[in-house]
Amino acid sequence: MTLFDGISSRRVETPRLSVTVLERDGDDPSTPADRTVAFVHGTVGSSLFWQEILQDLPRDLRVLAVDLRGYGGTENAPVDATRGVRDFSDDLAATLETLGIHTAHLVGWSLGAAVILQYALEHPVLSLTLEAPISPYGFGGTRRDGTRLTSDDAGTGGGMANPDFVRRLAAGDSGEEAETSPRNMFRAGFVSSAYTTEHEDVWVAAMLATSTAGGNYPGDSVRTDAWPGYAAGTTGVLNALSPKYFDVSGIVDLADKPPLLWVHGAVDAIVSDASVYEPNDLGRLGILPDWPGPEVAPPQPMVSQTRDVLAAYADAGGDVMEIDLPGVGHSPHLEAPAQFRHALLTRIGYVGVPADPAPSTEAIILRSAD
Repeated sequence: MTLFDGISSRRVETPRLSVTVLERDGDDPSTPADRTVAFVHGTVGSSLFWQEILQDLPRDLRVLAVDLRGYGGTENAPVDATRGVRDFSDDLAATLETLGIHTAHLVGWSLGAAVILQYALEHPVLSLTLEAPISPYGFGGTRRDGTRLTSDDAGTGGGMANPDFVRRLAAGDSGEEAETSPRNMFRAGFVSSAYTTEHEDVWVAAMLATSTAGGNYPGDSVRTDAWPGYAAGTTGVLNALSPKYFDVSGIVDLADKPPLLWVHGAVDAIVSDASVYEPNDLGRLGILPDWPGPEVAPPQPMVSQTRDVLAAYADAGGDVMEIDLPGVGHSPHLEAPAQFRHALLTRIGYVGVPADPAPSTEAIILRSAD
């Protein structure tokens, strides 16, 4: 683990499991809820990815980042995918309660966005910031309205992961020789080609802290006669995101709707309307053979699905902000930190929203003595 200046790590013993939490040195545990922000990382990552934003936020906030089960320093307890992401959201609830945080602003990235949406369905939150979120209908296997393509959810779940990538994760491969190494997968999938950083070794270390033990990443799969030949299993991270078990579109019906910020990159390779990590789009591109065509296996329009659900959320009385960042990939908080920081501070009410239309202005002349 590589910790940046002013960032500390500790283990929190909850009633469910032992959880690793990153905190900022000097933050006051008695900080009120409206100045407390908790961050949840994405798939194949850890809380280490949040360190830059933790450093950069105002000092009168209390900020912390949580490692999900099977990631970073948290226990690698198996994930019951038949509960969707509830194992993760229940762990998050237990962690926050143990820390004496009964509500807060939540920020989730990718998988983490799915987790905080599930959390919000069951617990009060002050605001939700969704960074490059998984579709509210899960990853793969659905039409734009969220209906499932097959009864067994073919092409979703643990079988979606590249086996060589999983092997290299398990082996701790930090090199760049293989196309499927975690480092090269970070460069190709997590960020845009324009992104540069001195911290890449830390980000790769965060990826390598992913458990590939049974029940963690990526999860099991089952055979099916439907293309592409596999379907969702019952354990592990990717199965927890299968539409067979995961659907958080019910946020539209929340009686108390927290303010919501959606931040995403325009060139996100993982979550998009044409994701190269989704088998139906790979079939459309000819990378996976024998694709049965768009009528049977259409690519999942992930961004459009999110926009539709959040539009319904707004129509039902929710307050939604969308930030679409040109030239940015799957990691806006790394690639466009100033924009991400300002949007987050605006959403949590720390800074004001500019008036629209802007108020009229006038010139006032003061004597130098004044």
